[in-house]
Amino acid sequence: MMAEQINCGCDFNEALIKNVKINLSAVTRRAAEIASRRAVKKQWQAAWELRAISCIDLTTLAGDDTPSNVSRLCAKAACPLSKELLNLLKWQKEKVLTTAAVCVYPNQVKAAREALAKAGHLEIPIASVATGFPCGQTPLSSRLAEIRTAVEDGASEIDIVINRTYALTGNWKGVYDEVKLMKEACGKAHMKTILATGELGSLSNIYKASLVCMMAGADFIKTSTGKEGVNATFVVALVMIRAIRDFYNITKQKIGFKPAGGIRTAKDACVWLSMMKEELGEEYTSNKFFRFGASALLADIERQLYHFATGCYPALIDMPMG
Repeated sequence: MMAEQINCGCDFNEALIKNVKINLSAVTRRAAEIASRRAVKKQWQAAWELRAISCIDLTTLAGDDTPSNVSRLCAKAACPLSKELLNLLKWQKEKVLTTAAVCVYPNQVKAAREALAKAGHLEIPIASVATGFPCGQTPLSSRLAEIRTAVEDGASEIDIVINRTYALTGNWKGVYDEVKLMKEACGKAHMKTILATGELGSLSNIYKASLVCMMAGADFIKTSTGKEGVNATFVVALVMIRAIRDFYNITKQKIGFKPAGGIRTAKDACVWLSMMKEELGEEYTSNKFFRFGASALLADIERQLYHFATGCYPALIDMPMG
């Protein structure tokens, strides 16, 4: 899905992250405006919801993950809506609707690949969290080995976590060097860098971390692991999105954005997509440059689409895999 997107990064440029100042009142005001807006309605809402499905990294990151529930996840990714619902929505049969990717732990990558092969959907990317997810508090050699193992097992996207210790102590060159090595370890796999914004302490640090990761070659920057106390918020998103815009103005390289954690409703998904369109343009509402890190979001989107098509909400029996 992102085969033509290759980000080689650039040299570390300390001048870009010196004296960073964030206009907190302006960012907060804009975020509040976004959060309080009314969602689109009727067929336009349904169209945005279908677009949102194609941007979901359908995720299972539980301690009790097994090949069985990974297989179930892959089946849902390959067929996110039932054929009956797609017929009710008058979906064009020649168009294939899948989620953007499935996201699993490294030791479940093989199981995911086997499940997607059985479903006949090997084109769906397998994303794997690596580098000591979610804390990243393991030796660098172990984190790099984890990336290589996931790629060898079939992962085509790697979600890495940055070294928050370096970020919080102002060692941005250290962050850059580690992310650069992780990018090299990814090989041809696309790399999403998780900033864990809830642990970075300030909006200035979030902006700096965003720029440093893009300099080091990140294909996407991602808000959170989903395991922090504070995950994706519109305030944080605006800071990261505008870092993406600033980086493009300097380098002409387009970097993707992935909010993760706490996004559970179809209405939320539509608001996030509208924000991407307003801030970065239509291109950033496709899964090439935008992803949701979510596990529960798809169920509510399916529920809302069922209501749009039939006028009533589904019973559990109508959503057996919801």
